Amino acid sequence: MTTIPLLGISTQALFSQLLVGLINGSFYAMMSLGLAVIFGLLNVVNFVHGVQYMMGAFAAWLLLKYLGVGYWAALIIAPLVVGLVGIVIEHVLLKRTYKIDHLYGFVLTFGLALIIEGLFREYFGAAGLPYSIPETLRGVQDVGFMYLPIYRGWVIIASTLICFGTWYVIERTRLGAYLRAATENPTLVRAFGINVPRMVMLTYGAGAALAALAGVLAAPIYPVSPQMGTNLIIIVFAVVVIGGMGSIFGAIISGFALGLIEGLTKVIYPQASSIVIFVIMAIVLLIRPAGLFGRVADAQTNAFSAERSRVRPGAWVKYAMAALIAATFVAPFVFYPLFLMKAYCYALFALSFALLAGHAGLLSFGHAAYFGSAAYVAAYALKSWNVTPEIAILIATAFATLLGLVFGWLAIRRQGIYFAMVTLALAQMVYFVALQTPYSGGEDGLQFNLRGRLFGLIDLDQPLTAYYFVLAVFLGGAFLVWRTIRSPFGQILQAVSQNEPRATSLGHKAEHYKLMAFVLSAALAGLAGSTKSVVVKFASLADVHFSLSGEVLLMALIGGVSTLLGPVIGAFLITAVHDYLATTGSWVTIIEGAVFVICVLAFRRGIVGVAQDAMRWFTRA
Repeated sequence: MTTIPLLGISTQALFSQLLVGLINGSFYAMMSLGLAVIFGLLNVVNFVHGVQYMMGAFAAWLLLKYLGVGYWAALIIAPLVVGLVGIVIEHVLLKRTYKIDHLYGFVLTFGLALIIEGLFREYFGAAGLPYSIPETLRGVQDVGFMYLPIYRGWVIIASTLICFGTWYVIERTRLGAYLRAATENPTLVRAFGINVPRMVMLTYGAGAALAALAGVLAAPIYPVSPQMGTNLIIIVFAVVVIGGMGSIFGAIISGFALGLIEGLTKVIYPQASSIVIFVIMAIVLLIRPAGLFGRVADAQTNAFSAERSRVRPGAWVKYAMAALIAATFVAPFVFYPLFLMKAYCYALFALSFALLAGHAGLLSFGHAAYFGSAAYVAAYALKSWNVTPEIAILIATAFATLLGLVFGWLAIRRQGIYFAMVTLALAQMVYFVALQTPYSGGEDGLQFNLRGRLFGLIDLDQPLTAYYFVLAVFLGGAFLVWRTIRSPFGQILQAVSQNEPRATSLGHKAEHYKLMAFVLSAALAGLAGSTKSVVVKFASLADVHFSLSGEVLLMALIGGVSTLLGPVIGAFLITAVHDYLATTGSWVTIIEGAVFVICVLAFRRGIVGVAQDAMRWFTRA
């Protein structure tokens, strides 16, 4: 056994890690390929793709356990079943989003992913289930420099053939030409007698089948669990961004290459292996904002800003806000103060998100990065530095602001769904850092015993004192959002979000305004996160997980993302759901997913928007 002098490791260990990286790259390539096919031909970012990967693995497991159907038959049956499920999803739900902004398709598939994963977790549990390697592929093969497990070699060969076979069909055959033409000019393609809706439906089903096929290949290697797709899909999004959105060839090459780089990083510096892909993504975005093989996307109008143009607050909204503000001062004598304090923190978080999405036209799907990082910094400052609460909150908010400046500078190079995917991938990098750094406490989080004294005088460990402090922070943040929206800056920001080329022609530097809005939104999210950390005396990985970014989107969407009152109402509703349904297990996730789907399909303007329409109708009547 030889040793590599520069790395100080054996050649067998090096090639073993490169093999692991190549296997991971095989799954990255197949998953990215499915996403690229669906996005390139349907222009839909399919968040449910990770769940379809999981469904493929579970289909193979169920076929073996209950029907005695083996691995080789499952390679055909499982993708067909999941592909049929995908066809139903496209025909019943997704096609309703084609005529509206594509961001709603992204949000809808996120909700579907929550529903399906929650149902699987409720029925099968969270623990992984074993799936045995088929008899003909067991054992190892001595290839000279290492021992190669036969099944893993089969996975590499099979995924390579599938990826390049799919690329050939899409790019080099008449069927692929019809598919590309149908997405670019469906009216013209219909004139030649081709059923475009059916072609689109079958294409989505084929993409879902590709994900399921990857799941069947993965089942003998990784435990079959409801979370296996969710853990993979974020990395796949980063791979797709690096390769270029919609580029099938880019997805294949980037998937295999990044898997190898990840495996090599595990040898050289294992702590960086979980974030190396996201670091590469940031570098690629600096050099080529469209990705290595992608084309620059056309400018997109934002769905949420478009909804805003139809929302005009009536007088009743002002009266309702005044009544709610008055009620906040007596609320702790009626409701549990800790619940109210958490709700205020999440309400400020939702307002920070709504400022960016509803008024700046930028859907950030990684907003938990600023909320959670500030929560960790505040907790660490209180626990290790013994500073007063207001100093901890200021330090944490400043950190979130700086992080927002860096991430915003990278992310605003893209628009629409591209922007959402970039922010999601960047936020996941923060999650992995929080998971691995010794200062964050890892999976245990950071916990401290006392909130401390405000300005060294006011004891925040008294419930009522802490409540009114959090209320003051919330009202101050809400006033800042309101003032920003109504300021000249806010008016220009709205103009940029609704028609960026026109705003640019009037002399406004659109990227500067969007970056300032992004930084302000990150600062407010950091203020909310640090305050929440002080209130509950705890910061955990849940504060930086991407699911929290989905929850804040749900808060804003259910209340009305383009209003000031809507995100506050949504935050209180979702916080109440979490508190009162905490004992129901996965049903909280299922309910959240169902609300996402309902909001996108029939309730896009939220509670406040619908209430405004009802009041106008009542007034006219």
